[in-house]
Amino acid sequence: SLFRLKDLEVPKLGDSDVHVKMLAAPINPADINMIQGTYPLLSPLPAVGGNEGVGEVLEVGRRVTALKPGDWVIPANAGLGTWRTRGVFPEEMLLKVPSDIPVLCAATLSVNPCTAFRMLADFESLAPGDSVIQNAANSGVGQAVIQIARASGIKTINVVRDRPDLPKLVERLMALGADHVVTEEMLRKPEMKDIFKSTPRPRLALNCVGGKSTTEMLRHLQPKGTMVTYGGMAKQPVMVPVSAFIFRDVRLRGFWMTQWRKDHMQDQGSVATMMDALCQLIRRGQLAAPACAEVPLQDYRAALEASMKPFVSSKQILLL
Repeated sequence: SLFRLKDLEVPKLGDSDVHVKMLAAPINPADINMIQGTYPLLSPLPAVGGNEGVGEVLEVGRRVTALKPGDWVIPANAGLGTWRTRGVFPEEMLLKVPSDIPVLCAATLSVNPCTAFRMLADFESLAPGDSVIQNAANSGVGQAVIQIARASGIKTINVVRDRPDLPKLVERLMALGADHVVTEEMLRKPEMKDIFKSTPRPRLALNCVGGKSTTEMLRHLQPKGTMVTYGGMAKQPVMVPVSAFIFRDVRLRGFWMTQWRKDHMQDQGSVATMMDALCQLIRRGQLAAPACAEVPLQDYRAALEASMKPFVSSKQILLL
């Protein structure tokens, strides 16, 4: 197996370092891809897995000013290695978050809700009443898109794979604020016209699947609309009919949260604005953590296996 649970010495605290007691850290698809070596970030080995999570500051080096013991922190970038009980990190690798939000919200804040927030904000200027279509709508990003859009008055058309417990999933997404939930097969059916009687055609499509269902989703975009691809779970390319380019002038873009963070390292204002907006939504009860299964660290193997099963609707969270 690629994984072992090991005891390590906690390194000495440098002047600009922060000693953190990790509280909770999720297992995301990108974490698995990094370990398999199929992700563009490679950590020098041996490495600690996990790109996301929340911890509590235990002590700080004498030059650290922005953090103090008792503060909650999340990773400022990918590659921190959050699947551990304790760690000593340079101050600039951490972002302070309020400790009055639920621990599972904080643990799952830095990847999926940030991705959803940026994709809704950065590609099309959406106004209340506009709509967005997305696939893998039950993923962590998908659930965040539904809730952030709902809080901004934007309608969502949510595409999911057909499955045995479909009615239960539809009910769960509707409870989060989804306006429409359709299966990939339904994208090709005439019933889609009924949706567009009450909801405008989307100006924005969010794709993390690829393959045929993505092509079908694209057909419903408004002329000059944008499709943003941020994942490829079907491991198939995105195919676009030539007519969509010529006669509807659709735009195809890509998004990677890790790159956004790199591009905005000097622009702490935009990071702070985003984190504040997300924490406000959480406090108001408008953004919940995704459905989670909480797993003690020693049961990490079961958690990793569960996170790789198809049709998983709950995110595995390691409790540290």
